[in-house]
Amino acid sequence: MIDLREYVADLHIHIGRTRLGAAVKITAAPSLTISSIIQYAVLTKGVDLIGVIDCHVKEVILELEEKIENGEAFPLEGGGIQFPGVTLLLGTELELLDENCKGPIHVLAYMPTIEKMKEFSEWLAKRMTNPNLSSQRIYEKAKVVQLKVRELGGLFIPAHVFTPFKSLYGKGVTSSLTEVLDPKLIDAIELGLSSDTNMADQIKELHAYPYLTNSDAHSLEKIAREYQMVKMKQPSFQEFRLALQKKQGRKISSNFGLNPLLGKYYRTTCAKCSKQIEGKGCSNCQSSKIVKGVFERLLELRSSDGQETHRPPYIHQVPLQFIPKLGKQTLKKLRDRFGTDMNIIHSVPIEDLLQVVSKPVAEAIIGAREGTLSINAGGGGVYGKIATRK
Repeated sequence: MIDLREYVADLHIHIGRTRLGAAVKITAAPSLTISSIIQYAVLTKGVDLIGVIDCHVKEVILELEEKIENGEAFPLEGGGIQFPGVTLLLGTELELLDENCKGPIHVLAYMPTIEKMKEFSEWLAKRMTNPNLSSQRIYEKAKVVQLKVRELGGLFIPAHVFTPFKSLYGKGVTSSLTEVLDPKLIDAIELGLSSDTNMADQIKELHAYPYLTNSDAHSLEKIAREYQMVKMKQPSFQEFRLALQKKQGRKISSNFGLNPLLGKYYRTTCAKCSKQIEGKGCSNCQSSKIVKGVFERLLELRSSDGQETHRPPYIHQVPLQFIPKLGKQTLKKLRDRFGTDMNIIHSVPIEDLLQVVSKPVAEAIIGAREGTLSINAGGGGVYGKIATRK
């Protein structure tokens, strides 16, 4: 038996924007409930701690309190709510647009306890049009929001910071986060699907922050599409905070993120005909309406030569749903045989895979693991694709 007081383990952490379903009146899959998220995270995805970003909603708070009262879960001393096999981190996603923002910015705030989230929810309700909706515009100065999060002992994290819509560098600022935010009140930076550590480290002011690899899970399948391995004694809020601060042996030991080429906004793309383009207009349809790619936006922002030496390794991960010719029934067979997606993606030998799937599918899974797959880059809201082998 392991004494957790003395042991710091690598845990799979999806601190993302997993959303609940229609029960809280947001446009996500109705199957996204607290119970289904917890079950899927444990049995199918294999994560130890998961963030849910609708926890400011009163109905969600009441449901969590009911589960605690019924003995289905219990609050951890170090923050977070412990369910069998996984800890839930209480989060909310907010949209900021004060007089300093060039465009709307999405940010994440995580609270250690239900009590703190209740207090934050009441504070937000006075500054929102509809506090029962996810990712709502908050009518308050960005720095005031940061101060409130810090006052309540929470974590403040700018979300998907490079995407062309509703993000810090995509829309919010001209060149520096200091135009809008207090740099001392940022706990981490969430990269988003179309960038990785190397790309982000082209911006010198980001060198001070840990990077999180997460993605907005609008369905159960998208849980742990990106995640990080974190050294902690147990999956709790306080342990995660220590890991972000690299204190007492806690730290992010590796980031697992989508290969940026697979992201929806990697290259600049014509909004009308979807052709990837260079320059200000489309040579195919002559439209001037373009969606600037993360790759090109970072070239504009670049202020450093690249990755900092203190960064943990960034491992490009290809979710099983991106593998050509791997359909739902085949995926079910793989899961029935080998358990969680993380095991299939990173561990199962090819000779075992071949007992369940065809040779092209098995080779693609191994190719994804080894980083040898050819990828057609995404852009303009369309995911990149794995090039099929002849």
